[in-house]
Parts: sequence; C-alpha cells; structure tokens
Amino acid sequence: MQLVTRLIALSRAMQLRRQFRGIEKVLVDLQPNARRQLAAIAMREFQNASKSEFPHLYATPPDHKYHPWGTGTEIGLERMRSDSLQVRLRGVALWLTVAYHETKDSQFPEQQEMHRQVMRAMRALKDSIPAAELNNWFAAANEAQAA
Repeated sequence: MQLVTRLIALSRAMQLRRQFRGIEKVLVDLQPNARRQLAAIAMREFQNASKSEFPHLYATPPDHKYHPWGTGTEIGLERMRSDSLQVRLRGVALWLTVAYHETKDSQFPEQQEMHRQVMRAMRALKDSIPAAELNNWFAAANEAQAA
C-alpha cells in the first residue's frame, strides 16, 4: 500500500510541477500593477480557503470530495488561459492557493519541493507590494475578520 501511495504522490507532484511552469510564465510576464492586483486576489483566496473545512479541496465541487486531490488547480489553469486579465489573475491566485494547501504538510519530498516553489512565488508577489500598502491590506483583512 505504501508503494501505491508513494506512486500517487509522485505522479501528483509531477503534474503540479508541469502546471507550475505555466504559472511561472504568467508571473514573469505580469506588469507591476497586475502583480499587485494578483497579490490582493491571492490574499483573498487564501483567506477564503482557510475558512473552508478542507482547504486543499477549495473550489472543488462537492461530488469530488473523496478524490485523492481536488480540481482547484485545474480550474485555476483553465481560468489562467482566459483572454481577460482579471479572470487570468483569479486563476493564478486559485492555483497558488490550492497548490499551497495541497502540498503544505506533505511527507513526500517531491511535494515538499513543490510547496517551496509555491512559497517562493508567493514571496515574490508579496515583495512586489510596497510595505505601507501591504500593512493597509493586513489591517483591512483583520477588520473584516473581526466584523
């Protein structure tokens, strides 16, 4: 059984790595203003996912609840291919959110590496935002949670 579990984790890590290459290309090509928009959207997606019962299944239809992984990354990729910038940004934010939660506590080295890559991408987004603006976002998020 451990062999099967390991094989499933390895195939999923390979799939996420292939998908991440497309995400990286979009991130590199973003203008600074779009990058700030993406950071704001990603922050909202992370907040929404953290409120769900199973964050790694965020955006997954209820009938896929018992699959080994959700469909959030595939939905994010579909949105990323849109002609609309806003839809594209939402797709990237969704993909980053779901991939983060899916790989967060993994015991498999391939998925741990994928988690580090997602974290690097998120850090690059965070670093593209001026500190004062970032503080305002966090203050607004804390106020929204308190209400």
